[in-house]
Amino acid sequence: MKTTALSGLGIGLSSSAGLVFGEGKAKNMRIGIIGMDTSHCVAFTKYIHGLNNGFKVVAAFTTVAKDIPSCYNRVDKFTAQLKDIGIEIVQSVAQVLERVDFVLLETADGRERLNQATEIFKSDKPVFMDKAVAASLKDVVSIYNQAEKYKITTFSSSGTRFISKAQAVRNGEIGKVLGADTFSPVSYEPTHSDLFWYGIHGVELLFTTMGKGCKKVRRLKTEKYDIVTGMWKDGRIGTFRGILENSGKRGYGGQAFGSEDIVNLGGWEGYEPLVDRILKYFKTGDVPVDFTETIEIYAFMEAAVESTRQNGAWVTLESVLDKAGFKG
Repeated sequence: MKTTALSGLGIGLSSSAGLVFGEGKAKNMRIGIIGMDTSHCVAFTKYIHGLNNGFKVVAAFTTVAKDIPSCYNRVDKFTAQLKDIGIEIVQSVAQVLERVDFVLLETADGRERLNQATEIFKSDKPVFMDKAVAASLKDVVSIYNQAEKYKITTFSSSGTRFISKAQAVRNGEIGKVLGADTFSPVSYEPTHSDLFWYGIHGVELLFTTMGKGCKKVRRLKTEKYDIVTGMWKDGRIGTFRGILENSGKRGYGGQAFGSEDIVNLGGWEGYEPLVDRILKYFKTGDVPVDFTETIEIYAFMEAAVESTRQNGAWVTLESVLDKAGFKG
């Protein structure tokens, strides 16, 4: 396997040696799902099958978080929907891996992710890890360490990364990005670092626009509002506003401030742009977002949690990464 090191992270990434690529398409295009406690598993499957491009979801397995109502209250419904589509429901991660060439890791309970991801990495199969990567920053770091150990290239992303205007801004449409303010709905799950559960959407959009390099974070959180301010190493400032339930109109979006223009980032454009990019990764091994940026996103959110513990003080990303055992 050819391994490419990512600067600043100390993690090597590689393309899977177990797949044969030719003319841009994999010879085997069977996809497996691990985790049926999220609506994403059904939405992704229906879209993939509708493309009729050779990819097909063929098998699925799930665990059930008995202490997370949004997981155990819906898993039976999503499982039944996948059965109706013709997906084989199996009894273990291993049984999924025996049947497929690629994996969608969809388990909503982030506490299961480290064990599940490690088993997938051992199988040498490309895997997309849906949000959240894990329930804690320590597990996020451990997952990427395991990816390095088994020489697997993988990626994780919210669909907000692929909002078309955000991609245009990232690609230079407004010149140098000098700052950005983003927003998304937020809800908290006590078993997870609180912004990991749903705040990831707006934070992913912020980093899509601003890029890497956030140095420190402070957070203002009340019963109705949740605002995180990040200062980048070059002095730029970006903010994320989490919109809680019963706090007004909820949505996804933001503004970006550039050297040449100020633009509205637009709103949610559906799952399709994300799934298209996942399938491109499955075909080519090319990832649209590297580990360094993803780890920084999760460190940003963990630093915000720590800021709350410290009554809104500035908290460096380096400090929470050190605590999580990151060796960058």
